[in-house]
Amino acid sequence: MIKVKNKLTIEEFLALPESDTIYEFVNGEALPKYKNEQMSPKFFHGSTTGSLFILLSKWAQEKGRVVVEWSVKLTRNQQDWIPVPDLIYVSYQRLPIDWLKDEACPVTPELVIEIISPGQTFGDMIEKATYYLQAGICLVWVVDTISQTITVFTSSSLPNTFRGQQIISHEVLPDLQITPYDIFKNAGLIR
Repeated sequence: MIKVKNKLTIEEFLALPESDTIYEFVNGEALPKYKNEQMSPKFFHGSTTGSLFILLSKWAQEKGRVVVEWSVKLTRNQQDWIPVPDLIYVSYQRLPIDWLKDEACPVTPELVIEIISPGQTFGDMIEKATYYLQAGICLVWVVDTISQTITVFTSSSLPNTFRGQQIISHEVLPDLQITPYDIFKNAGLIR
């Protein structure tokens, strides 16, 4: 674990060396993404991340990027905020195809996905989804691997929970039609 001083500038945070602990920048502090620093995602989380990456990347060809655990420069309560979603989708309209830098995502992505990990609650994810929407994210998916559901948050409607063969689609993700069944079956969580 990296020892950091209590308050950092955004530049100091972005200059921190890589470590085994994933940090997010919240209220001027480098906070571990997971409440228990020793906790790490387990099989359900990892296989679901992989499934989402494969399925969304296939859809996103020619449209944009799907990236796992890419930090994003946003604002929260009028302060710099750099969360690390489990996955993001950002279109080439927002971040051109020829952009190639090793840094935090410099634009607001269309979609962020958070997968509930051991030690996290759905309530934690609702709070984070609210901050994402306030920061300008169009869509937030909260994935629950235990109940095998995906709850979709938008700023224009109440959250909607999808299960089984229910098709998830949205105008922000043109031509994407995906179901929780597709995702969890591809992850090896449905036999």
